[in-house]
Amino acid sequence: MPEGDTVWRTAKRLHGALAGQVLVRADLRVPKFATVDLTGRAVLDVTPRGKHLMTRIEGGLTLHSHLRMDGAWKVFANGERWSGGPAHQIRAILENPDRTAVGYRLPVLELLRTAEEDTVVGHLGPDLLGPDWDQDRALGNLLADPGRPLGEALLDQRNLAGIGNVYKSELCFLLGVTPWLTVGALPADRAALLPPLAKKLLEANRDRVVRNTTGLRAPDVFVYGRASRPCLRCRTRVRVADQGDGSRERPTYWCPVCQSGPAPEPGSPAARRARGRTPGRPR
Repeated sequence: MPEGDTVWRTAKRLHGALAGQVLVRADLRVPKFATVDLTGRAVLDVTPRGKHLMTRIEGGLTLHSHLRMDGAWKVFANGERWSGGPAHQIRAILENPDRTAVGYRLPVLELLRTAEEDTVVGHLGPDLLGPDWDQDRALGNLLADPGRPLGEALLDQRNLAGIGNVYKSELCFLLGVTPWLTVGALPADRAALLPPLAKKLLEANRDRVVRNTTGLRAPDVFVYGRASRPCLRCRTRVRVADQGDGSRERPTYWCPVCQSGPAPEPGSPAARRARGRTPGRPR
């Protein structure tokens, strides 16, 4: 699932292509909105909210989309050949006299009143890259459930919006704790450091195509996607195991020496499942 910085870049690209322009074609290829005609209306802005995209359209309408695992918005000059997947994967086409935005494999695409946006994003915590960022509230949200594993708490967008699996693993490494350490067991000084550190990482990467959390030219990440490779600090092999609440588990990476706290044992079911889904190259 894209992280908040990826969604921020997508919104910036869509805003640059669509904002202030009148739609000459608008094709929403989902049954509920297939007959909606938005042509002749201007796009006012495209705004990210956590991992959600809000395309606001003249007349008090908002096209809400979410990329989840496989979705993508592509922008093309008119007349340019589209490349983002086969035609049957296209869910939305927004075209003005100069540019065309094409949404591929969008699992969430809905049209709603702009005044009702809170019905789809009102549950989100402070946005790490948004104007509503409030690090004290974000920390308070995290600490409200002290028995929850830190990795799960970081992925819960109700606590703070924008962190995905990459930043979850990288933040825990930088804090020196495993993602399975409970929030309540996190030392107070590191807990206070967490929200500003998360914001710093996302802000540093929001304009980068290749994400970097190390400050080095290469490697560009400390642990994510680096299972069985040496830790950049201590040279111990980075480990991977699944983490989740049972409804959705994700491969999670950590260094068993540099990070203190509980973690699955090598050869455990969580570790075996994760090894089968380890990405080939960290991003």
